[in-house]
Order: sequence, then structure tokens, then C-alpha cells
Amino acid sequence: MTTAPSRTGGWLRSDRIGTAALVMIAISVLWRAQVAARGFLAADDYVLITQAAESRLTVTHLLELYNNHLMPGGRLLIWLVTEYVGLAYWPYVLLMSIGQAILGITFFRLLRRMLRPSALLLLPLGLLLFSPLTLEASTWWAVGVNMLPMQIAMVLAVGAQVGYVQTGRRRHLVTLALSVLLGLFFFEKSILIVPLVFLLTVACYADGGPVRAVWTTIRRWWTSWLVLTVLSLGFAAAYLTRSESSLRRPESVGEVFSFLTQMFGSTVIPGLVGGPWQWLGAGDGAPVAAPPQLGTWVGWTIVAAVVAATVRQRRRAGRAWLLLAAYLAMVAGMLAATRLGSAFSGVAGGVPRYVSDVVVVAAICLGVAVVGLARTTSTTVPPAPADPPEPGLLGPVPERYRESVTVALVLVLVAVGLGTVWTTARYGDEWEAKSGRSYIDTVRIEMASAPPDTVFFDAPVPDNVVPRLSSPYNLQSRFFRAFGTRPTFVDETDNASVLDALGRIQVATIVGSTIQPGPQEGCGYLVSTGKTVRMPLNEPRFHWHWVVRIGYLSSADGTATLRLGDGEAQFPVRKGLNQRFFRITGGGDTVELTVTSGEVSLCTNEIAIGDPAPRPE
Repeated sequence: MTTAPSRTGGWLRSDRIGTAALVMIAISVLWRAQVAARGFLAADDYVLITQAAESRLTVTHLLELYNNHLMPGGRLLIWLVTEYVGLAYWPYVLLMSIGQAILGITFFRLLRRMLRPSALLLLPLGLLLFSPLTLEASTWWAVGVNMLPMQIAMVLAVGAQVGYVQTGRRRHLVTLALSVLLGLFFFEKSILIVPLVFLLTVACYADGGPVRAVWTTIRRWWTSWLVLTVLSLGFAAAYLTRSESSLRRPESVGEVFSFLTQMFGSTVIPGLVGGPWQWLGAGDGAPVAAPPQLGTWVGWTIVAAVVAATVRQRRRAGRAWLLLAAYLAMVAGMLAATRLGSAFSGVAGGVPRYVSDVVVVAAICLGVAVVGLARTTSTTVPPAPADPPEPGLLGPVPERYRESVTVALVLVLVAVGLGTVWTTARYGDEWEAKSGRSYIDTVRIEMASAPPDTVFFDAPVPDNVVPRLSSPYNLQSRFFRAFGTRPTFVDETDNASVLDALGRIQVATIVGSTIQPGPQEGCGYLVSTGKTVRMPLNEPRFHWHWVVRIGYLSSADGTATLRLGDGEAQFPVRKGLNQRFFRITGGGDTVELTVTSGEVSLCTNEIAIGDPAPRPE
């Protein structure tokens, strides 16, 4: 009865590095889940959920592009959550936490396969698990649903290629293909896995100069490149036939320089050493990196020192850092070609989610540089070179300086760790501020106590919940499709309500143009059956979809028609003092009112044309 526990305890005691890794992974997942849970859905999340609520689970829906992104895997998960849970955040937090755990476990397995046994394996693992550059991928669903699968696919694909290099077994080629397909199923940017695998093989497993190393890599592992080429061409054909070109021309050389300076100086380099330490709020979305100038220079200093020290100690380190530089160049080129020349180019370099995948490559390169490669075991291919044994992390540091250097390294690690804690905590503060959550919670409470006949005209939700750039998915009728108790929307009614900016139900009025006072004392404009009366507006309305409110006193029941330019709308007239709200499409500086049926005499001095808004108290 005590066999299993003792075996478990024995494994934990015998594999202290593995135990420490599992503890780090658990801490990372729980910490990131806590940060994520402080926030809520944001911006693109609502659009994707609305699209899922409006669609059936079909291939057409799964393959529909979103902002030119092909993400059938993400659409599938969103559809399932929307169908069976509704508009909720906790399922997405759970899914992102599971993705984080899978990423951490698979990455540690890769480190053990690719590198020498060493406690230093925990350094690259820590970089992957805790780098602030991946905060958005573990908190904002619209980012995590793309980036986490891509990161997992990167790790699996590299692991498969390393396994193939080390053993020569063809089953690793199947894993390689499936890994790339997994990434592409969630994010088209996963196509970068293909050049990453090739460049990593060149940098880590082929000897000689650049030309010889490339040729050796192509010749020795040609089956990998055949598989990846077929996959790449197939995906490119499928994606390019469905997508529109996202390529943009930068406006100037200065724009490109500013972008590169921001990307490397404000985001990548500080993010790799625990920064950016300060964030710039971006509404309900994730904040933008805004490091202090001193922090930027400290980050560059630490990175330069690590690169210089590892290159001096280990011959493969130089190639590893060149691999990271090459991948950064690919990411920068892709971002420059698709983000510059737009309204958002000024902050494109400061958005960490655009470079979250870089952390995977940086962690691998750090491991190669600090720990060194493991030896291959293949009997069918020549063994890939491994680094010679080294006397620990300090390498050739003279004995008399080792204590001082060790203290300095510990202090740097502590500083990076504390910086990471501070950066993550400040990110959590920014992520916690969610206008969308407050708006939805208020609407839920208000709808639960509203009378059954409460109706609304469709209108946009506040810009700080869903920006108007997402139109028409910012309309309330679409935003609330996945809602439990949805508001009822109409095109005409006697009594309209409106949701204010906080989500409270208010009595509606119309804000816009009004008719000028009529000539008849105590009546305004007198309209009789069969007659048309023209009423000038206090200011013209451009041609658009408007809502009209008319307040009137009628002698009998009937119908009337109101015209605005080339648009007209018919509405019922009831005896007595009443009002009516209705939609009209048109524009102009005058309205015409005609009583079309019944023996009616109608007085009105209240006609407003514009948008529904809360009536002032």
C-alpha cells in the first residue's frame, strides 16, 4: 500500500532538477492565472465571441479570416465556449492556463533532450515561463488563442527535429509535420517555424563556415526540408487565396528607424531581463511597454554581458545568438511590412504580443549558450558536434575572481527576478481595469429588474468596450448575442429606453436636430388629414440612419408619414397626448409631415432627429 508513494518520493529526491522545473511551471501557471483572472475579455474577444454566437459550427465559419488572420483552431474553441457557456471569461482563463502548463512541460522536455544534464537548464526554463513579453499571451484570450499554440508548436517542432538529428528515426518527421500543422491551425504566423527549424539545425548541428553549414544541413537532413516545404507551399496556397494583402509601405526611413528602436529598445531587450518595469495603459486592451531610459540601458548591458561571456566560454554560443538575431530579423521584417504605414505604427514596436514568440527562441539560445548541446545517438547519420566539457558556468574565470563573479551573477539574477515580479504586478494593475466587465455586469443587473416591455433602439456599445473600428460588431444587438438575458431591440415604439455609458437603463430621448418652433400658439404646427406641413430644422442632418422622436396631440387615431430628404417613415397616430420613436434613413434641413388616414387634426412642436440618448433628469 505504500509502494506508489515511496516510488514518487524516490523520483522526486533523485530528480531534483525535474522537481524544481515542475515547481517553477506550477508557480508560473498559477501566477499567470491570477493575473489573468484580475482582468476580463477585451476588444477583439467580443468580436470573435459575437461571430461565434451568430454562426453555426461549419467549415466556412472556422476558415473565415479575422483581420486577415486564419485561426480555425481558435474559432473552434470560441464557438464551443460560446455555445455551452455563453459570454464568460473563466473558460478562457482555464484554457490559457492549460496552454501555459503544456508549454512549460514540453519546453523542459526539449531542454533535456537537446542540452546536457545540468541545473542550469532552469535558467532558460525560467526565461520562458516568467518573461513579461509573454504576459499578453497568458491573459488576453484574443492573443493567447493564437500565440500559446504557436509557442507550443515551436517547441514540439524543434524537439522533433532535434530528435531526428540525434537518432535518425523517421517517426520524428511525422511529429515535425504535425507540430507545424498544429501551429498553423491556430495562427498563420506559425509559418515562421519552418525557417526557425532550418536555422536552428544549421546553427547547432552543422560544422564549418556559413556556406558549408547550410549545405551540410540541406544534404544530411533533406527529408525534413522536403516535409516542411510541402507543408509551407500547401498552406501558402490555401491562405493566399482567401486573404487580402496586409503589406504596407512605410511612410519614411525615420518611421522604420523609430519602429526598430522601439521594438528592440523598449520591448525585446528589456523584456528579456524582467522589463519593461513601466506600462502605458491602452484602455481595455493590454498595456504598451514604456520602460524608463535607465532601464533600457541596463537591459542592453545585461544582454551584452551575457552574450560576450557565453561566446568566450562556449564555441556554439556565438551561433546560438546569431540564430536569435536571425529570428528577430524575420519578426521585425514581418511586423514592418504589415504594421508600418498605418494609424498604429507609432506604437507597433512597443506591443509585447507581437514578439511573444521570440521568447521561445531566446530561451533555446540561452540554453545552448550556457549549458551546451547534448551528443547525438544516431547510428545512421554522423554524430552532430557537442560542446567539450566546461568547468561550470564561470568557465575560464580565474580562481581568485570566482567568488566576486558568483556574487555578481547572483545579484543580477535577483535583480532580474525582482524586476519581473514588479513588471508583472504593474501589468496586472493595468489589466484589471476593464470597462467591458463593469458595463456587462451592470447590464445584467439592470436587465434582471427591468419591466418586460423595456425596448431599445440598436446603438453602439461604448468605445472603451468595443472600438468603433470593429463596426458593425460594436452594435448592442450583436454585442449581446451571447448574453443570457438579451435586451429587446425595435425599430419603432411609443416608449424607448437606452443603455448609458455605464450600462444603466435610462428613459430615452433623441439628441440631434429639432424643428424650429411652429407658428400657431399653443399648437406649434397644425397638421390635418391630407395636408403636408414643412418644418425647418434648427440644423441640417446629413444622410444617415437616424431615429426620430415626435411628441404630438391628436384629435383621433390615424396614420402619418414623415419625410426627411428622400427618406420617409409611416407611423401610427393615437388620440390624445402621445409620442412615437421610429427609424428613418435620409438627410436634409427640413422635414415634412402628412396625416395620411383618419379624420385627424394633429399639433406638434416636438420633432427631434438624431441618436437615442438618456433623457436629462
